[in-house]
Amino acid sequence: MDTTRRMFVGMSTAAMVASVTPAVSAPVSAALPANKDKFWVAGTTPCGGNYEFDAAAYAEQLAWWKGQGADGVLVLGTNGEGPSFSVAERKKIAETAIKHRNGLDLIVTTGTANFKETIELSQHAAAIGADSVLIQPPFYFKNPKTDGLLEYFRVVMEKLPPGLAVRYYDIPQVTGVTITPAFVTAMAERHPNFAGIKNSHGVADEFEALSTQTPGRLNIISGTDNNMLAALRHGNGVILGSGNVYTKLVAGIFAAHRAGQDPQPAFDKLTAATNLMQANGYSSNYNAIKYALNLMMGSGRVNLARPPHVPLSDEEKAKLRAGVVQLKTMV
Repeated sequence: MDTTRRMFVGMSTAAMVASVTPAVSAPVSAALPANKDKFWVAGTTPCGGNYEFDAAAYAEQLAWWKGQGADGVLVLGTNGEGPSFSVAERKKIAETAIKHRNGLDLIVTTGTANFKETIELSQHAAAIGADSVLIQPPFYFKNPKTDGLLEYFRVVMEKLPPGLAVRYYDIPQVTGVTITPAFVTAMAERHPNFAGIKNSHGVADEFEALSTQTPGRLNIISGTDNNMLAALRHGNGVILGSGNVYTKLVAGIFAAHRAGQDPQPAFDKLTAATNLMQANGYSSNYNAIKYALNLMMGSGRVNLARPPHVPLSDEEKAKLRAGVVQLKTMV
């Protein structure tokens, strides 16, 4: 159901080979957090009518997500339009999130197409108090060899504080880079602070293999709604774009899970809400997500996605308003 993912045409890549060069770093640490089954919102980044970051609006969003039951927020991911912001802007946005975290667990996305800026942003995130960072592979050059990808992360991670938890962002429909359980295992063997991955590919069999064929200490997080229950069965978490608007409904799934109850009824309620909103024009247009979020919050702020995302028409806004009226009766 989480369709807020940009598709990369012609990105089919060679599968990562199962054999990788031997690990060379220290033994795996057992010090990473044990409570892996958390719900993070893949948060949108608010921008005003001039497309500039709106720090006050972000503070309001963070407080609303916390009040609706989220455990944490992913800062500057795909829904957060991370690549649409400069390095300086990304630092400011991360600092704003930390300042207004309200007890939320914050993951800051720090990956870029080069290791220099990735290191700079990751070091900054660590310095300001991020709980972990999420790093996508260098996404300009497609089909990298496994050893090249491992070398990239060696260069990055040797420059980061050993206590900073690092997560890999697995979103091949955007990056053009596919991974296997063997790659994830090699990362865990080489880097004690490697905490797991966010899998946003949405392929059930692939997610199951990553969940069952990698070290148990890792958090194999689902980035799509369809793999949410599978993640919970394995004791892992989710980072969801749907969490922006349906925050309380997703939190309800986690509440049932933590109470030892069957989460399926709560999941079915989320599915019904998603179908309702899709019938009213809620889709992968980030402007639709931001507009619906403002309606749910009761905010009159302008909140635009940066180009190339297209602003909503008056007709689209009217349909979303009608959908949100119905949605509010379901949460």
